[in-house]
Amino acid sequence: MTVPLSILDLTPIPSGGTVAEAVRNTLDLARRADELGYHRYWLAEHHMAPGVASSAPQVLIGAVAAATRRIRVGSGAVQVGHWTPLAVVEQFGTLDALHPGRIDLGIGRSGQRRAELNGLRSAPPPPRAEERVVDGLLIPRPFDLSVFAGSDFLRLLGLLQQPGAETPGFVETLDDITALLAGTYRTPDGLEAHAFPGEGADLQLWLLGSSGGESARVAGERGLPFAANYHVAPYHVLEAVEAYRAAFKPSEALAEPYVVVSADVVVADDDATARRLAAPYGLWVRSIRSKGGAIPFPTEEEAAAHVWSDADRDLVADRVATQFVGSPATVAERLRTLRRVTGADELLVTTIVHDHAARVRSFELLAGEWHGTGQGGTHVLRTAG
Repeated sequence: MTVPLSILDLTPIPSGGTVAEAVRNTLDLARRADELGYHRYWLAEHHMAPGVASSAPQVLIGAVAAATRRIRVGSGAVQVGHWTPLAVVEQFGTLDALHPGRIDLGIGRSGQRRAELNGLRSAPPPPRAEERVVDGLLIPRPFDLSVFAGSDFLRLLGLLQQPGAETPGFVETLDDITALLAGTYRTPDGLEAHAFPGEGADLQLWLLGSSGGESARVAGERGLPFAANYHVAPYHVLEAVEAYRAAFKPSEALAEPYVVVSADVVVADDDATARRLAAPYGLWVRSIRSKGGAIPFPTEEEAAAHVWSDADRDLVADRVATQFVGSPATVAERLRTLRRVTGADELLVTTIVHDHAARVRSFELLAGEWHGTGQGGTHVLRTAG
């Protein structure tokens, strides 16, 4: 079974590039994705990272939806600890009014997650499980999140909230968002509140998660579609989809579970070219995990000049090993394995390389192989789903 392919975009800034160029590149890629038959186009939310320009996904969603014709556009994900429920509903209600029936509201944890990471400072490190292969899919050793505990970057993320503000629990936030969308919101003392725009908006609500924890469980219990991150937390992807399915209850939105699984890919005409384009990826991941924010994506020469220590390699090993790199046939086969092992109903692919033309070409080649056109992406495909 050929499942739909979708795109996650971080609006990356390449070394030597600018924010304006990165945003223009996102719009260019989105237009091409629309022509190629990709099912949806999601924008990530990242802050204070010099190599990523997706700090305001709501703004980018509007620009991408205006630049495209039929592809669904949404957030992967809005970090709700940084926004009030009313602000989220009003923003996405406005997007729905401008582009009715095409907007996805993907929600992720953030402020709640920051508190957990800071708490890891005093907790003993968890035992490191060994990597394993499940029916052809690599499940690497888990990354030790305690490296982020108490970091300056986590402290700076407090700038996303007003002084003294407290982040409510994730379930409470989700309850408020769904009530505002439905027009049933009441304050604790019984006052009604209504979101205009937002109330009654035709949004598709998603939860995104990197483990089998709260996000997966709540998505299942609410009967919402769920996106699991193989590209960010590959060790936890199987427990995430299993926890979601185990908790699933049918709802008005879904009669059966619906799972999207993400993957980091680089596709080129041949395996050797793809490996060359992907070579800077490890250095880019190192910047995220050692400094808390992505650097501008390095050139191949900058990556080659980096002197790697054993600690460096260990820091990025799981992400490098689970990036799908190669020719269209090579990457498509690895994606089919990911789909088979996870039971994904849809795959969400993300690609970051230094050269924008090579990045667009990667998505073109993958679309052509995945849908069997054999045209390297020059053939306009029928809409998936």
